[in-house]
Amino acid sequence: MTTRDLDGLKALVTGGACGIGLATAQLLGERGARVAVLDLDPSGTPAPLRGYTADVSDDQSVRAAVEGAAEALGGIDILVNNAGIGAAGTVEDNPDEQWHRVLDVNVLGIVRTTRAALPYLRHSGRAAVVNTCSIAATTGLPQRALYSASKGAVLSLTLAMAADHVREGIRVNCVNPGTVDTPWVGRLLDAAADPQAERAALEARQPTGRLVTAEEVAAAIAYLASPAAGSTTGTALAVDGGMAGLRLRPEPAP
Repeated sequence: MTTRDLDGLKALVTGGACGIGLATAQLLGERGARVAVLDLDPSGTPAPLRGYTADVSDDQSVRAAVEGAAEALGGIDILVNNAGIGAAGTVEDNPDEQWHRVLDVNVLGIVRTTRAALPYLRHSGRAAVVNTCSIAATTGLPQRALYSASKGAVLSLTLAMAADHVREGIRVNCVNPGTVDTPWVGRLLDAAADPQAERAALEARQPTGRLVTAEEVAAAIAYLASPAAGSTTGTALAVDGGMAGLRLRPEPAP
């Protein structure tokens, strides 16, 4: 039976039309929250979720969407900053324009959305912000220089936001997923020379031997957003199958 610990709360999820964002929005709704989704294309957002078109790289777009969502919901108690884009390569491989684009979406996107939501969060009395970070913020991964830099900034930003707003009654945390089985990862696998071998390699680097599910990340976000986590702020919760913290010995040869 699903708990209703979020009854009466109003939640906003960016990048909520698919993957981790959609799983999170649906779980928050199942647990009693009224939920609005911000996305570049929210047309497929299932009821009773409310969908709003927003580009987190455009301040005016974000402000308009947040204002519309807050008006429809009757305020904002929970903000999930999930919108983000990926990048592959070493520091040699991505042009300046791509660096600016990824940092603009992954880091400044959080800034813009939180800035627009703060007036509503301050009036909540039980406000929570959860940022989707990544294990790439704390673990050196090959071919992920730009993406890792952006998520490292998200981790630091989360801590700074938590310090800035704790006395306003706003908790700020982040989740650090490992490799999650989402449509975005699916597209990366499809583009690989050997998708099956690439998937096997990604599964093998997580001690659990499988990819993380979007629902598992959503459960962690829902916990951090809930009143049950009322004393938790300024933390990064890894949802990575043990990748960051475990160092297993190689399995003995058969």
